[in-house]
Amino acid sequence: MKILLGHNYYRSSSPSGENLVYEMERDLLSRNGHTVSEFIRNSDTLSKEGIAGVIKGAAQTPWNTFVAKDVKKRLVSESTDVLHVHNTFPMISPSVFWAARGLSARVITLHNYRLFCANAIPMRGGNVCTECLDKRSAAPAMRHGCYRNSRLATAPLAANVALHRRMGTWQNQVDAFICLSNFQKELMIDAGLPKHKVHVKPNFYPGMPEVKPWMARRPAVVFAGRLGAEKGVVTLLKAWRMWGVNAPELRIVGDGPLRRELEEMAEGLPVTFLGQLQMEEAQREIAENMLQILPSEWFEGFPMVIREAFAFGTPAAVSNIGPLPSIVTKGLNGVVFEASDAASLLAEVKGAWAAPDLLQRLGVGARAEFETKYTEQANYQQLQDIYKEAKDVAKFELSKR
Repeated sequence: MKILLGHNYYRSSSPSGENLVYEMERDLLSRNGHTVSEFIRNSDTLSKEGIAGVIKGAAQTPWNTFVAKDVKKRLVSESTDVLHVHNTFPMISPSVFWAARGLSARVITLHNYRLFCANAIPMRGGNVCTECLDKRSAAPAMRHGCYRNSRLATAPLAANVALHRRMGTWQNQVDAFICLSNFQKELMIDAGLPKHKVHVKPNFYPGMPEVKPWMARRPAVVFAGRLGAEKGVVTLLKAWRMWGVNAPELRIVGDGPLRRELEEMAEGLPVTFLGQLQMEEAQREIAENMLQILPSEWFEGFPMVIREAFAFGTPAAVSNIGPLPSIVTKGLNGVVFEASDAASLLAEVKGAWAAPDLLQRLGVGARAEFETKYTEQANYQQLQDIYKEAKDVAKFELSKR
């Protein structure tokens, strides 16, 4: 199969798991014998242009005629079967799906909620907000200035949402949408995506990593992620303060705007800030500790750290928000607690920690979950099935003209 992959890389100053997922899927397809070519843009090029880059990016976000023409030429010259786009923001734009009409099947992976949410993350003022999705309108985003707390910065993103709703891009110009969880699928269908075109394919972990023996692990809890309000790190530190000096070591991997506040909260507690680590080092932390924790307070897509925990046989403790409680099953492969509730987090994690045999069993369950659902072999088959359905839809749509 000939596949053209499209992706706009985020700025290197803002590392994104989306970039990693894109590269993993690209390599997966190549390893399985497909002819894979790429159409990529990098937001670093805009950063180098200063204010001119900001203006250019804003202008290109809703519609980029030049990119659409380039993609169309590629599809024709390469006789492409599938155009699969991961991120169009800000330099590619959804115009590529119109350009591909009648030339290939058109697929997009929804790593976030940007199709209908100008902020991409359905969160405002520290709380979950689905107003734009529920009302099927970008007006609330403009009213609140959701992107970077600025109406000016929000305007091109809101225009993107409004334009492609009005043009019917998502109804008629895409043959398959890939969501990362059933939760995201239902939310996006309610917001306006055609149900028969929406599929679920979670992230995967390549290879079959060895599981570190339980008794050889560090008796510690690890958090790996951005130190921002949406990740629930303040709630996490509040719980550790309630637990006190007898709490297990909490090892925090990552950096972000709340780091200084968190360090002050953690003073005198068994908390270690490891900072931003290379991917291999961060994964080693997840593999070598007895519990991973993700106290998110917003709707995640499919957190990379959970598929890593499962791959390494490490149980996960998560908040009961968005897709997390459908990925982690209490008593089977992890622990679930109330989102934004330090007392609930403390009670659930402390209870599990007091039963080391339980934690070990949860670790075994986590690895079993990985081997069943999140291997590259399982993911590849899911992707092929989606491509086949997308091609069937594209062929049917073409026959109606």
